[in-house]
Amino acid sequence: MTTPSHADIQTGALSLPVLTVSRWSRVIALLVAVALIGGVACLQFGSERIPLTDVARILLGGNDETLTGAVGVSRSVIVLEVRLPRVLLAFLVAASLAAVGVALQALLRNPLADPYILGVSSGAALGAVLALQMGIGWAVAGFSALHLFAFLGAGATIVTIYRVVVTEGRVPVHTLLLAGVIINAIISALILFITSVSDSTSAFRMFFWLMGNLTTLGYAGLGALAVLVAVGIGLLCGQARNLNLLALGEETARGLGLAVERVKHLIFLTTALVTGAVVAVSGLIGFVGMVVPHAMRMVLGADHRLLLPAAALFGGVFLMVADTVARSLLAPTELPVGVITALCGGPFFIYLLIRHRGAQML
Repeated sequence: MTTPSHADIQTGALSLPVLTVSRWSRVIALLVAVALIGGVACLQFGSERIPLTDVARILLGGNDETLTGAVGVSRSVIVLEVRLPRVLLAFLVAASLAAVGVALQALLRNPLADPYILGVSSGAALGAVLALQMGIGWAVAGFSALHLFAFLGAGATIVTIYRVVVTEGRVPVHTLLLAGVIINAIISALILFITSVSDSTSAFRMFFWLMGNLTTLGYAGLGALAVLVAVGIGLLCGQARNLNLLALGEETARGLGLAVERVKHLIFLTTALVTGAVVAVSGLIGFVGMVVPHAMRMVLGADHRLLLPAAALFGGVFLMVADTVARSLLAPTELPVGVITALCGGPFFIYLLIRHRGAQML
């Protein structure tokens, strides 16, 4: 059945202005440019500052053998082997979290929805904690045991939630929310138990990972993650018109001809798999999936055809900058990036609550 046009859904709580190809192209082109410029700028900073001109020359194929730091590592190695993979990882992780946040806020019609509300992140965290506790150190195709165990934990959680929630082919959103909260609570208790019986070194590693840790995957791992992220975000962007309808409410969307349950199944599975994949490699990085969609919605409006890709791009820029601050602020000591995102996102979310006090935020 053909999806209704925007003229059909200019009702209810969501009013969508006409989105032209020209406006979409301008916004996306601007955000892509900001992401590219921001990514290059972030490569300057770390325990040692590298001038932007040197960074540009290295990226363009030049070889800079200038040694830096106590260990005498060349700038080319620092830029290409250390900082560039980390900047790319930060972009991929945050783009995924922001896109998933947009989709969940529309699906659940809950302004507080974020990628962690499904409980999948807790499952990934439990898998990672188990890998750290057992001291497993092998790696496959650029992914460490920690990453693989975290993804397996996320997958097991997805299966559990799906079996608990789905009834006769339907996905009740309130049951989905409740299941996520309960599973989060159970798994958090298990993580606390494992941490409490661990030695101090293992406990610190667990804590650091749980606060968000963009440990470099290497280019092989980044390539695999990029494919998964591209497919996931592509699927969500393909559902943008349907998300516009779901944001009006299930009954309204169903009355306009949308196959609501099929769309809900697709969005749930896509968001859960993408969340599990990125949490497996980055730990728990909060607020990106909650605050970035709100910020973009305030600026660009609620049309998911533009909001979803724009939030993904802006989220990537936000985390690249946050991670640069985390590894530069107290260099050579590195802060968990989750600390920076919380310090930035928390006050902004309080501002949103005050601004929209007494009204719906979505």
